[in-house]
Amino acid sequence: MVTRRRIFNKYLIAGVIAGAGVTFQTLTSNSFLSSTDSPFINGVVRSSRALFTITSTVIDYKFSLNGLNPHTDDYRLTLSELHLRSANRILTMCEANKGIYIKAGQFVAAIRQVPKEYSTTLSSLQDHAIPFQFEAIKQVLVSNLGFNCLSEFFFSFDEVPVASASIAQVHHAVLVKDRQEVAVKVQYPGLEYQMKFDLVTMSLLSKSVGWIFPGYRFQRLVTEFEKSIASELDFIAEAKNLERIRENFKDNSMVRVPNVFWDFTTKQVMTMEFCRGRKVDDLEFLKERGISEVKVAKTLAEVFAEMIFVHGFLHGDLHPGNILVSPEGKNGFSLVLLDFGICKQLNEDFRLKYCELWEALVVKDSAKIQEIGEYFGVGKYSRYFPVIFTGRTIDSKSTLGEGMSVEERNNLKQELKSLKMEDISSFMESLPTDFLTVLRTDGLLRSLTSKLGAPLRVRLLAYAEYALYGLSLKSDSKSDSAIGVVLFRFKIGLRYVQLRLLFGILGLVSWLESIKHTSTRRFKDLLASAGFVVRNLYRPLLTT
Repeated sequence: MVTRRRIFNKYLIAGVIAGAGVTFQTLTSNSFLSSTDSPFINGVVRSSRALFTITSTVIDYKFSLNGLNPHTDDYRLTLSELHLRSANRILTMCEANKGIYIKAGQFVAAIRQVPKEYSTTLSSLQDHAIPFQFEAIKQVLVSNLGFNCLSEFFFSFDEVPVASASIAQVHHAVLVKDRQEVAVKVQYPGLEYQMKFDLVTMSLLSKSVGWIFPGYRFQRLVTEFEKSIASELDFIAEAKNLERIRENFKDNSMVRVPNVFWDFTTKQVMTMEFCRGRKVDDLEFLKERGISEVKVAKTLAEVFAEMIFVHGFLHGDLHPGNILVSPEGKNGFSLVLLDFGICKQLNEDFRLKYCELWEALVVKDSAKIQEIGEYFGVGKYSRYFPVIFTGRTIDSKSTLGEGMSVEERNNLKQELKSLKMEDISSFMESLPTDFLTVLRTDGLLRSLTSKLGAPLRVRLLAYAEYALYGLSLKSDSKSDSAIGVVLFRFKIGLRYVQLRLLFGILGLVSWLESIKHTSTRRFKDLLASAGFVVRNLYRPLLTT
């Protein structure tokens, strides 16, 4: 009786919330509310829209899956349709609320642990940004830089932005002082107030969903998002992040990071060197310039790997809009990194353990993988690390980059059927925050390298190589003696040589496969051309 009463109360409260959401949603169509400049009223409107959307989604999940057996195909099909329907509902809400909600949608889209229906649908928000009118942007510039006229410091200032995102837009300008071309990033007005209002709403909604669905615990994701968005709204902190990454890559000719002009940088305005280039996934541009997509993917993977395994300081938002390909560079191109609002300092112990994990993944040391899993607090779930990162099971017989056999794939499907949402939530909550950060980054990299047409092996080899290099930077913690340090470095050096040999073999295999693929394609093109010539040659004879 008590259980039934609790269930009834949950649905009753959900119904009341839904009713309130519908009421507020109706109010949003009111011309007064939609046109008002009151931050509070606008906050209420955005919150009511979010409340209605999430409540509708919760009720949809609860009733659509009610009575279905989780181990049947009917359940899985219904769940997939439900994920897609809910993702589209949330996408509409984010587009309507704009601002922080666009950023939240982008954040969710980049998390590999959400269903693919969500990540695919919400990924469209990466390019969804409507710029502010220049008069509003000008007011932010004047109040932050302390001048009455833009011409005091800028020889020219383009009113039309060259880029716009969820929290700021970028304008091209030229300084009066030395005619230096600069990019001026200006934060949208009123965002700080909006952020406080919207984050309270998101936190309450996540707690409500967790209460109705005990297996779905999203509060940690909201906390992580709150930290990331707070840092993004401070452009001084972003400028410091930029300078740190610029210093880290100062000896890498393949990476370019713009210089900061501190005299024109505040918490809401950031002025940088203007760098030209095109988005890293602009395949037409790469083809026009004769730049190899696979080489770009390889460089990109090495940049990610160096940040994670060597520097321990990571750019956390490297989507295509923040990575440009410039046709300048000694190898025919270079990568330009932008937007450093989300950067993460990895714990040194985590960095080293993560290096060890990748070494174990490469050599298929299942005992070591499980040992590291215990260190990270995920216990039995560590057996899924190889699946998450390398696309093969912990007992797989395939080589690095080949993926799973049909038999292994079928066995994994059967194994995963026994996992519940509570198991996945428990796994995610057990992982250190640094692990979630690198998972998100790895998801972004995997998406980009795939779009560039690079084989899985490109990313895996870059990770493995830099992981071993990252381990070599550690001194022997068990011995402070010079001999102990030398022995440790000798062991690391030996392992490095062994893995370099493995990389060489795998690289040779990859090169031969590439040659085979290219030769086959050219042979087919040659046959097609020959067939065309023969048909044209005999066409007059056939027509007579």
